[in-house]
Amino acid sequence: MVYKVIGLMSGSSLDGLDIVFAELTEVRGQWTYAIVAADCKPYTAEWLGKLAGAPQLSAKEYLLLHSAYGHYLGEQVNDFIQQHQLDHQVHFIASHGHTVFHAPAERMTAQIGDGAAISAVTNLPVISDLRAMDVALGGQGAPIVPIGEKLLLPGFSGWLNLGGIANISAETAAGKFVAFDICPANRVLNTLSQQLGREYDENGVLASNGIVDEALLARLNALPYYGQNFPKSLANEFGTDIVLPIIREHSISIQGKLRTYVEHVAQQVYEAILKIHPGITPTVPARKLPVTGGGAFNTFLVQRIHDKLEQLGIDVVVPDEQTVAYKEAIIMALIGALRWRQEENVLSSVTGASRNSVGGALWMGQA
Repeated sequence: MVYKVIGLMSGSSLDGLDIVFAELTEVRGQWTYAIVAADCKPYTAEWLGKLAGAPQLSAKEYLLLHSAYGHYLGEQVNDFIQQHQLDHQVHFIASHGHTVFHAPAERMTAQIGDGAAISAVTNLPVISDLRAMDVALGGQGAPIVPIGEKLLLPGFSGWLNLGGIANISAETAAGKFVAFDICPANRVLNTLSQQLGREYDENGVLASNGIVDEALLARLNALPYYGQNFPKSLANEFGTDIVLPIIREHSISIQGKLRTYVEHVAQQVYEAILKIHPGITPTVPARKLPVTGGGAFNTFLVQRIHDKLEQLGIDVVVPDEQTVAYKEAIIMALIGALRWRQEENVLSSVTGASRNSVGGALWMGQA
């Protein structure tokens, strides 16, 4: 079976809307993919303001934004289809939306971007609300990408993603597939870089010129979340409302704050590996850990993670550029394809839900 799907992903780092048109092929339970076209559409200042301010809206204003953003997504898809001459080729759209609220302990998660609006604008079937079923079943609703890593990126025992939030997926020694959010990543690093007039710290140059502040690093590493066992997940507010205020309290240079936070991320990735593999010892050849997401382009951050994990016999590798940049949008397309087939697309071993589930609401674009 071949599914030609557009996957949409908007991450917590607010660096833009990722759109991928992928051909997903399933043969006797084995999945492969090919990227036919892909774009990252940066948000305008207006949309950045709207998305960043969404948690403060009234209920009515929030629902109006939910609808408006859905229409915006539909328009972006139509432009993408026209630009890449994909008319009459797309089977359906799988949209993650943009996470505004994430409170799994209260059995709630909310991603704006009304699937009905996307469907109405594009006249295509749309699968949205991908996390809701898992959260209703008592799960974290995150991470949900591990199903895609397991099916589309075989051959590794673990995967690291450095997005607005860093998360990891891995197979334990007992053969159990687990995943969890590690710590805020690009959302914090980008916010600090913007204080120096840079949208982000290209290649980690700013951070590399700073000095680690040991007192700040110790405060960050002592945050209670890091001591919790998985499954666990983070809301964006952990970075914006908890981590950044702690960093602001320290009177050091922005470069020093960036350097310290890079070290914090590297340390927490190291600690995450130890949680998954207690007593891990180096092997020959070294285990390979692919890293994706926008943070994979931050060469200094990746090098510091590599330096830490090398002690455990783990070699951090960066895949091809398209996989790095668009992995999550590709996996949203796969999650949509599994939903279309009415097959399980969220793993309870990862999220802590009472069972695996078939997640996603389906909106039909034509009668």
